[in-house]
Amino acid sequence: MPRQNHFRHQRYGPPALTQYELVAPSGIPWEQQQLVRNTANAARQLRRANVSGILLIHGTFVGTDGLGLFRKLAHIWKPGGEWLQHVSKQLLDAIAQDAGNYTPQYAKLLETAVNQDGGPHIPVQLFTWSGENHHLGRADGAIKLLNQLTHWQQLRPGRILCWGHSHGGNLLAILTNLLGSSHRVRRRFIKTINRIYRWSGDHAVAQDTWRAMQRFLEKDGPLLPDHTLDMVTFGTPIRYGWDTEVATRLLHFVHHRCCADRRPDQAPYPPSAGEFLQATHGDSVQQIGIAGTNWSPTLFSWRARRAERRLHQILQKGVHSRDLLTHLEQGGRVAEDGHTLLVNYGDPANLQVQHLGGHSIYTRLEWLAFHLNEVTSRFYSTAETSRTASAAQQTDGNRTSTE
Repeated sequence: MPRQNHFRHQRYGPPALTQYELVAPSGIPWEQQQLVRNTANAARQLRRANVSGILLIHGTFVGTDGLGLFRKLAHIWKPGGEWLQHVSKQLLDAIAQDAGNYTPQYAKLLETAVNQDGGPHIPVQLFTWSGENHHLGRADGAIKLLNQLTHWQQLRPGRILCWGHSHGGNLLAILTNLLGSSHRVRRRFIKTINRIYRWSGDHAVAQDTWRAMQRFLEKDGPLLPDHTLDMVTFGTPIRYGWDTEVATRLLHFVHHRCCADRRPDQAPYPPSAGEFLQATHGDSVQQIGIAGTNWSPTLFSWRARRAERRLHQILQKGVHSRDLLTHLEQGGRVAEDGHTLLVNYGDPANLQVQHLGGHSIYTRLEWLAFHLNEVTSRFYSTAETSRTASAAQQTDGNRTSTE
């Protein structure tokens, strides 16, 4: 049953059989010109379900400031630092394109597909965050994400469909905990991270944005009363737990190929260099990006490093970095909350350096129609209610809590 999570970390261990299924797509990928024709039914399902907007969230290292250096520079020379963040994202978009990255072209094609049947317009927005690989960077991103949701102009009441790639999915996990936790748990989170926001030289987001979201989180009752959040992740490493009272529809796509000597949901570890480069067993980055693989915040900000340590006690309490090797050897693919599709996408058609150990395939334009059709059929078809109710049943035992 749906339940509050209060920032509890996910467990590392065997999943329940009902939490995942093996999927082997056939007849795809499709060419871009086939997108509209092959998503007509998906567009109708979104309309019937009253989906009012779609948000695309990129993962680590393809944001505005993956090392946190430009933001620090902005405190000394604001125009230069902000310009570098903007140019950095534009440069990454030009280089990476749709390899592990949501691009303006991707958003435009998706918007065209979901609005082909007329009716109220369903906007598709890109959400950009720093892309830093640590708790503070993701917490910062979650606050900015909440701010964007509350200021989305002309968004009518209804369902908001959120897609998160890689650690962009973990931004969504933090967001569900922010929206679903008690005031006491939220205040602990705010107090911890506020140690960096309150100093003028160490803002992680603009001070007015942080203060506005701090006041917003102190409100009583539902924080987004006119909207329901439906969430989909792509190649998201198993990290933060989910509040399934907020994310009542939660689906995970993971690139995976079964291995003969392991459970169907397990990936072997360690992969050889050749297996990693060829994505022999699927998405190696999703497998290794678990607790214990954070980078340290910039060395130029001791307050950021202190906030990171304190966030660790909230977001990763009871899960120790020293256990990283043990957890990696378990080869876990399946999130504890929601339903996971272990998808065999087949042999990568791109150069090895372009598919990033199997991690870039989710954002490729040729797979957009497949993902959209899967999401809408599982979330918004007539049979969706019974399916999501079964997938949402989770066990609360053996989880650590901040309560």
